[in-house]
Amino acid sequence: MRRLFVIVVMLILVGGSIYMVAGSSRLPYESAQLVDVGAQAPDFQLEDTKGNKVSLADLRGKVVLVNFWATWCPPCRAEMPSMEKLNESMAGEDFIMLAINVEENGRSVVPEFLNRSPHSFPILYVDQGVVQKLYGVYKFPESFVIRKDGVIDDKVVGAIDWAHPETIAYFKELAKG
Repeated sequence: MRRLFVIVVMLILVGGSIYMVAGSSRLPYESAQLVDVGAQAPDFQLEDTKGNKVSLADLRGKVVLVNFWATWCPPCRAEMPSMEKLNESMAGEDFIMLAINVEENGRSVVPEFLNRSPHSFPILYVDQGVVQKLYGVYKFPESFVIRKDGVIDDKVVGAIDWAHPETIAYFKELAKG
C-alpha cells in the first residue's frame, strides 16, 4: 500500500512539474509563431554583409530560399557548399537564396567565416532574433522555401544536399510557375 502511495505522489509531482513548465511564459519558444507549409511567409527586413537592407516583400515574384544558420553549427557549415552549388545552378532564374545568421555576434564572426569559406548568396544578420522568433526557428539549420506568391512551399529542418539533381529540378520547376 505504501508503495502505491509513493507512486501516486511521484506521478502528481511529475505531472505538476510538467504543467508548471508548460504554463511558464518565460520559455523562449512560447512567443514564437509556428510558420509552416501553406502559410504566408512573414515579411522581414534585414541587413546584409554589405550594409544593404533586404526585404522579403521586395522579393515577391521570385522563389526564395530562407536558411537560418550559425557559424558554430557543424551541419550548417556542412550544407553551405551545396547551397552555393544550388545558387549557381539557379543563376538567371527567378530565385534568390537568403542565409540568415542567427548569432548575436554575427557581425564579428561572419566576416571571418566568409574569408575562410566565401559564398555568393546574400548573408543577412539577425535583428535581435526577431525574424527567428517570427518563423519559430530554434533548430539549425532550418530552411523555408517560399514560392513566388509568398507562400511557404516547403520547410526543411536539418542539413540537406541542396545541389542534389532532384532538389535543383524542384527549384527550377518552382521558378517557372
